[in-house]
Amino acid sequence: MSRTTVVEAARTTLGPVGTYLPVSFDSLPTADVQREAARRLERAGYRTAWTNEVVGGKDAFVQLAVLLGATERLAFGTGIANIWARQPQTAHAAAAMLAQAYPGRFVLGLGVGHPQQAAATGREFGSPLSTMRDYLDHMADPVQPPAPDTAYPRITGANGPKMLALAGEITDGALPAGQPPEFTAYARRVLGPDKLLVVGLSLVPEADPARASAAARATVAAQLHNPSFAASLAGLGYATRDIAEVSERLVDAIVAHGTPEAVAAKVREHLAAGADHVILMPPLNSDFLPCLDRLEQLAPAMAAIA
Repeated sequence: MSRTTVVEAARTTLGPVGTYLPVSFDSLPTADVQREAARRLERAGYRTAWTNEVVGGKDAFVQLAVLLGATERLAFGTGIANIWARQPQTAHAAAAMLAQAYPGRFVLGLGVGHPQQAAATGREFGSPLSTMRDYLDHMADPVQPPAPDTAYPRITGANGPKMLALAGEITDGALPAGQPPEFTAYARRVLGPDKLLVVGLSLVPEADPARASAAARATVAAQLHNPSFAASLAGLGYATRDIAEVSERLVDAIVAHGTPEAVAAKVREHLAAGADHVILMPPLNSDFLPCLDRLEQLAPAMAAIA
């Protein structure tokens, strides 16, 4: 199967919008709770769900094997599988097994993570770009190649120009997250038209307008603790005052919040800017079941996009 065919098949399978399972780095619901959550998302009309990975906390491939087996049509992606959690050949073999067992229902998202995650596994972080390239190169040359019918889409977490360029060069696409639509348009220009562009859209799963607005502003303020994020926004044309004051304009550009129609409108902005698929991305450590309830409430507006 050609890589172009893999990308086109992924675009069809994923659809325009999906969602993370409510994300936590502190605790993990039981397998039974997660199975039922995946079934609820499937019944609500979502076509794709995504999960994160915690080095030493949970294995994304095992988690998705459980969830794929518990559902009938729902596609799943890793967003992202951390490269420090396993050797590249092992990642390739695991991904190929899921692709073979559940044809067309699996997308592998990979990310370089953070220095402390490398340290937790006893390894040096090094240059993120070189480390990611080396990992991907080793995935392409496994010790025991899987069967030829186990092709799967492979994308790279990328929030900067160099990692985007690497994603376009040697993978099927990229997964930037927490960025405004202007960055989505930039990412599409870097990747070109033939790559898969999956965008993580920050979501405040709060129905009350005042609380949703406050939570959205807090989300952006936390992101701005990273100087490179502020520099990226400035490069996209946001004024110094917008960034310093965490302006309403900036918050509305980055975070989907408010009514289901408002969330859908933000998804459409990213699709219009060049995204193939937009992932609703609840805050870290959201309360699992209340967040799941809110995702169900948003589902009809998301289905209307499709």
